Amino acid sequence: MAVRSSRARRRLAATGLPLLLAVVSCAAPSGAVDTATESPATALARFYDQPLPFGPCGEYATTTTEEQVYAANPQLECVRMQVPLDYADPDGPSAQIAVLRVPARGERLGSLLINPGGPGGAGLLQAAISAKLLAQSPVTKRFDLIGFDPRGVGASTPAISCFTDAEMDDGPMTTLIGQEGQWTEEDTRGLVTACAAGSGGEQVLATVGTRDAARDMDVLRAALGDEQLSYLGQSYGTRLGAVYAEMFPQNVRAMVLDGAVNPKLGTVERRLTQYAGFQRSFEQLATACAAGPACPLGGDPGRAAEVFQGIVRPLIDAPVPTASGRRLTYNQATGAVIAGLYTAAQWPDILRGITEVQQGRGDTLLALGDAFGGRDATGRWTNYAEANYAINCLDEQRRTPEQETELRRQLFEAAPFLDSGTGVAGTRDGCEFWPVEPTLDYPYADAVEGLPPTLTISITGDPSTPFEAGTSLARSLGGSMLTVEGEQHTVALSGTSPCVNDVVAAYLIDLQTPAPDARCRL
Repeated sequence: MAVRSSRARRRLAATGLPLLLAVVSCAAPSGAVDTATESPATALARFYDQPLPFGPCGEYATTTTEEQVYAANPQLECVRMQVPLDYADPDGPSAQIAVLRVPARGERLGSLLINPGGPGGAGLLQAAISAKLLAQSPVTKRFDLIGFDPRGVGASTPAISCFTDAEMDDGPMTTLIGQEGQWTEEDTRGLVTACAAGSGGEQVLATVGTRDAARDMDVLRAALGDEQLSYLGQSYGTRLGAVYAEMFPQNVRAMVLDGAVNPKLGTVERRLTQYAGFQRSFEQLATACAAGPACPLGGDPGRAAEVFQGIVRPLIDAPVPTASGRRLTYNQATGAVIAGLYTAAQWPDILRGITEVQQGRGDTLLALGDAFGGRDATGRWTNYAEANYAINCLDEQRRTPEQETELRRQLFEAAPFLDSGTGVAGTRDGCEFWPVEPTLDYPYADAVEGLPPTLTISITGDPSTPFEAGTSLARSLGGSMLTVEGEQHTVALSGTSPCVNDVVAAYLIDLQTPAPDARCRL
């Protein structure tokens, strides 16, 4: 059952997703098994000691895109690893974590686990793609590259499912933050009911948080035969890595955290800084656009937000057509623009899409949003948006309707290019009726004892995870930081910066950290 109100069935703010995060406490949730202190030889032995019989990856594809990528590389190996659905009940039902391995090209040093962000990002696909992008890297020569779909995500089972593909095409929402629309209590109750029905019940919804995923990572480390973990996490993956470091510091060998979440900020503060980052990137886009001919945002960057809203607000009542037969809504348009802001390389696509909307078409912006959300050419969606929602419901701090309304008002002040002008009435927290309380708090991973040096990478013009978040995380972990000058979100798995590649390889292979003033440029 999808959420349905007069304007509620709009597309999820696909763009804020890579970092709609909360932060973590140092205490395990009540009743949980503390695997950081309990020996794997006891209740969890059968999980820690399990063999992983890797085989072909074909059956692990959830979209035609993944089918094509997996078929193109016969080196890829996949398996599903068993973990407790609830670590407080290791003898109860199990979950299955999908794992993809790309064997090292040379003398193997160990495994490198990666997480591409989200939450909800598919690690299997990311590992397969990164293996090609880093085909000549010393990292892929010395490490087995390991991608895994965190619990609830992608090919892991049970997977979070809240909407049909057709409903995803229509643009269902899981948050009103950064969106146009209104919700009632019936809407938010219905959203949780739909997710429980499609995902295997409320117990599944209660066990997909970041702490559960961190425990799964430690089981995976052991099942792969590694005494210590080498890890590269991006965006949300920096939170997952930091939580793992907090829970299992003695099991960390090396940890690259790229596009960092600020471990000191709670939900409200972090979202405000994030949307201020989006506004900054939009203003950078507007300035670059104004310097060229025929800019759809006009010649005055100071009025660009006003001009943009003048173009897209008519979509609230009259979405524009596309060649596919689908229509571009207001929320899909603004979501696509934020998606494009993640890298300056996509700014031309944003501007082309805005120009098309002026002309009564929505093809480019709809394509941008589809690509970000994981829709393939046949109309199948990944469960990225749904998993993002479920994981955040366990990680985020809950707010009353009054608190959520005030946050939405503040976010429109921080990012006026997203202000629809329709007000903030009818704002509610989409997680308000989640079956369990959040399992994370903040600050987290602060002054962890016994943690080896880590490497945080922070980009000066990152629109989603501001540069200052990287300095905060590096300071909290007592690790090193690499400053990267540029306008994009994350860089380490792209293979596009030789400077970053060299620093990451030296750290992962030789545990050599960069100098305090180390800098790279994109």
